[in-house]
Amino acid sequence: MITKRRALETLALSLCTPALWAQGAMATRTAPGTTGATWPTKPLRLLVGFPAGASPDLAARAVAEPLSRLLGQPVVVENKPGDSGNVAANLVAKAQDDHTIGALINGNLTIARLLNPKTPFDPEKDFAPVSLLGTAPLVLAVSAQAVGANPVDLLLWARNLNDKGRYGTPGVGTVGHLGMELLKSRSGILATHVPFTGNPQVIAAMLAGDIQLALLPPGLVKPHIQSGKLKAVGVTSPLRSPLFSELPTLRDANVHGADLEIWTAIAAPAGLPAAAIARLNAALSEVARTPEVQQALLTAGWQAQSGTPKALSYRMRQDTSLLGGVILMRGIKVEA
Repeated sequence: MITKRRALETLALSLCTPALWAQGAMATRTAPGTTGATWPTKPLRLLVGFPAGASPDLAARAVAEPLSRLLGQPVVVENKPGDSGNVAANLVAKAQDDHTIGALINGNLTIARLLNPKTPFDPEKDFAPVSLLGTAPLVLAVSAQAVGANPVDLLLWARNLNDKGRYGTPGVGTVGHLGMELLKSRSGILATHVPFTGNPQVIAAMLAGDIQLALLPPGLVKPHIQSGKLKAVGVTSPLRSPLFSELPTLRDANVHGADLEIWTAIAAPAGLPAAAIARLNAALSEVARTPEVQQALLTAGWQAQSGTPKALSYRMRQDTSLLGGVILMRGIKVEA
């Protein structure tokens, strides 16, 4: 019998195999005449897996216009919502035109197939990482009835709910769900999962007193914390976040090993020529340094980030290992 520990060890070893990632990220098609200097030769499609106005969509639109100026071709944002962004991710993975890329989130680029083996793309093999775009922590929010005025006391209150506590998420297998299960394993919280259709519904349930806990994006929960309708234990990032700088970290509540961020990144099909990836990465790096884009991303709930394809590949491996371990330990699956 394969134990959970053995399964986790096998997962970790497979994720640390660089050859597999190099094969997926660096594979190139033969594209006569395609060089970094000439690509792109027509408008770029930038696919987003969420509706217009969602935070990944706002991040994509923040970079689309300045990116088009640098590349010399229009960058057209197309919304392809569905299946937590996996509809758009699949379109990117299957694209053959060398001019389709995606603004994708953690789940699409890491754990999609671990959650659902029927996922029609393989995050490990079907994408060429290009660059991070933005990151954000999650905020551990609790009911306004929570007893305590500092992270340690609020966390103690959450623990003392025992199995009568309930936490909400925007769905099974979301980062909010996996992050809370990770947090439970590190903090002694025993709350039961209650899935909703989105984070606004989670917040509404918290305000109504139907649930007591949730991990939520800073931009959504900040007004409710500032008004006193909810309380915050802290953010899941290792350091305080400029998105909500007055909040402490969960480390300040003596919770360790639960560091987690949500992120959005630009990825291309695995076969996009290396010269095109290099040019796109250089343009994104330049765009991310401009104050206008940094402010636009901050307004949309993201801290501007960039970096090399190798750095994004490493981030993908790290998150797959961390959240994949949670999936295996808790037996979490998303049915097709």
